[in-house]
Amino acid sequence: MPSLAKTAAHVTMLQRSPTYLVSRPDVDRIANRLNKFLPAMLAYRITRWKNTNMQRFFYRRSRKKPEDVKKFLIDSVRKQLGEDFDVERHFTPSYNPWDQRVCLVTNGDLFSDMRKGRASVVTDTVANFNETGIETGSGEQLDCDIIITATGLSMVTLGEVEFTLDGAPIDFADTWSYKGLAYSGVPNLSSSFGYVNASWTLRTDLICEYVCRLLNHMESIGAVECTPRLRPEDAGMPERAWVEGFTPGYMQRHMDRMPHQGDRAPWINPQDYAHDRKLFRKSHVDDGVMRFR
Repeated sequence: MPSLAKTAAHVTMLQRSPTYLVSRPDVDRIANRLNKFLPAMLAYRITRWKNTNMQRFFYRRSRKKPEDVKKFLIDSVRKQLGEDFDVERHFTPSYNPWDQRVCLVTNGDLFSDMRKGRASVVTDTVANFNETGIETGSGEQLDCDIIITATGLSMVTLGEVEFTLDGAPIDFADTWSYKGLAYSGVPNLSSSFGYVNASWTLRTDLICEYVCRLLNHMESIGAVECTPRLRPEDAGMPERAWVEGFTPGYMQRHMDRMPHQGDRAPWINPQDYAHDRKLFRKSHVDDGVMRFR
């Protein structure tokens, strides 16, 4: 919205339901100060540690005391838009923080545009499209020149590529997730999926490091194939959703087509950076589950 509002006469966001918003600057002042006095790599590592742990604290706080975090986020929006704005209707979700991702508003630009009258938010449903715009479910008419749709998104498995094994199609819904990066019974295949509760690239970086360790190990033993396989003790393992505690529709609509998550390592898809850092960097590649040939 803020980018559109720079040149449009007015931008209206029509949303079916609100999401949590948090405003943060796009410049890290602490990082900039560290870079003035410390070597670049050391400053980078300290900044990365700071940001990672701040996000981790915020997420854990949201899980343990959701009402406190909810109040903090909503009060922050109210400070931006004023007491007269209907924050309860337009910026108070029905779910707890981090049940779905929290939206970052850089430098408060969205709120600034709303205060200046360049942008607005309407919380309603679409009844129909007509000659001049949209009629909402409550009967309000939103006249507009251009409509940009941004709804109905659904996750897909591996880009909907049709994989086969020995001529038979692979149904990933019948597999178990190995460390959240590979699939039981499927050889030489790894995929990268980040965090739903933190920076996406934190986990993708770790997965890339692990895959490099895996490839180096295969080269050292002369293996050309690696396949995660269930152990005898994994028989009858309870099935869990591939990602738990995360409720957006674009995930839930596709969850039945994703691999299962078990109740024990390595058949889990953890969403915890501290846990994953040890798992991907320190754990043995040849763990008795990943089979080499």
